Amino acid sequence: MQRAVITGIGIVSPLGHDIVALNGALLAGRSGVGPVTAFDVTGFRCRIAAEVRDWDPSAQLERRKRKEMDRFTEFAVVAALSAARDAGLELTDAERETAGCYIGVGLGGLATLERTKTTLLERGPGRISPYTVPAMISNMAAGQTTIALGLRGPSFSITSACATGVHAIGEAADRIRHGRSDVMVAGGAEACITPVGVGGFEAMLSLSRRNDEPARASRPWDRGRDGFVIGEGAAVLILESEERARRRGARIYAEITGYGATSDAYHITHPAPHGEGAQRSMRVALADASVAPADVGYLNAHATSTAAGDIEEARAIAAVFGAHASSPGGLWVSSTKSMTGHLLGAAGALETAVTAMVVSTGHIPPTINLDDPEPDLGLDCVPHTARERPTRHALNNSFGFGGTNASLLVSRYPG
Repeated sequence: MQRAVITGIGIVSPLGHDIVALNGALLAGRSGVGPVTAFDVTGFRCRIAAEVRDWDPSAQLERRKRKEMDRFTEFAVVAALSAARDAGLELTDAERETAGCYIGVGLGGLATLERTKTTLLERGPGRISPYTVPAMISNMAAGQTTIALGLRGPSFSITSACATGVHAIGEAADRIRHGRSDVMVAGGAEACITPVGVGGFEAMLSLSRRNDEPARASRPWDRGRDGFVIGEGAAVLILESEERARRRGARIYAEITGYGATSDAYHITHPAPHGEGAQRSMRVALADASVAPADVGYLNAHATSTAAGDIEEARAIAAVFGAHASSPGGLWVSSTKSMTGHLLGAAGALETAVTAMVVSTGHIPPTINLDDPEPDLGLDCVPHTARERPTRHALNNSFGFGGTNASLLVSRYPG
C-alpha cells in the first residue's frame, strides 16, 4: 500500500488567503468574525459572520471565467491554484490521466440561486443567465479546478454536510494509498453567507446572536455559548504518493495515515447520545493507522459552539482516549472554529490543513473565548493561548447533519 502525503496547501479563509497567514492568526488567537457585509441584515436576529473580506480573484481568474462561477467555486479554484503553486506541482501527460479532484461542497451556489430567483420574479425567465445551473451546482468546484489544472482523473464533489471536507480528503488519500492515483487535489469550499443560508440556520436557532461582540461569539465548550457563527472559504490540499513526492524532492507537510467514516443512524440534526457515531469514527481512523490513542498528542475538534454538539463530542473523545484525554500533558484538544467560524462544507478541509501544520511545526492553536468551561468536560481544551510541543500524531474530527461522521489521522512525516 502507498503512503499519502500532503505537499501543497491552498487557503481562502476569513483569517487570510494562505496557510502562513491563517496559521499565524490562529496561533495569535485572532477572530475572523465580524458584522455581515454581504447583504442587508435588517430583520435578522443574527447579524454576524466570518466572511472572506475584500475578495478579489481577478489576478488568478479571468473575467469571462468568473461569469461561470458562484463565489464558492471562485474560492475553490483559487485555493487549488495556490496549493498547486505551493507544491511546485508539475504533471506529465501520463500522470494527468489518473490525477483527480475531490473538492466537497455542502450547500452549493446559494447566492446564484437567490439572484436568479430575483431575476425571474422581477425581469422574467428570458433574463435568466445561461450560466445559472453551471454556477450553482456543487460539483463545479471540482469541475472548474480540473479544467484549471488539466486533471483528467476522477472528479466529483462529496456532499456530507459539515463532514464534507474530511470525507473528500479521506477518500482522495485512500485512492492514493490503494495505488489508483499518484496525485489527488482534495478539499472543501463553501459560500453560504446569504439571506437563505443565514435565515435557514437562524430558523433552527443554530446561530449565535452575540451581535455586539462578534469576536467573542464563537465559544466552543463555554457555558455562555448560544450557537455557531457561519463562515465561508475554501481549503485545498495536494496529496501525492510518498514515492512520487520523494522522487521529485517535494517538501512534505505531513502524512494522512488514518481515515474513519461512520453514521449515527439516529437523527437528522442531533448527534447520537454520548457521541456514539463519533466514537466509532475516531476508532476507525486510529485502527486504520495502527496508532494507539495514547500516541495522539492533539485533536482538532468539530466543536461548533452549539449546546448539544460540543458536549456529545467531548463525551466521545473522553470515551475513545480514556485517561490520556484528561491526564496532564496528555491529549490537547482545541476548536479553531472559535476563530474562523464554521465553514460548513469547507470546515473539515481547513481544519485538516491546520492539523497538518500542528504535526509539522509543533505549534498548537488555542480555543479562544473559553471563559467559563462546561463543568466536568474532562478535556484540556487549550483555552485562550497557543502552546508548543512536538506532536507526532493528530486527529481531526468533522460531523454533519444526517448523522455523518468523519475523522482523519494526520502524522508527522519522518523524512
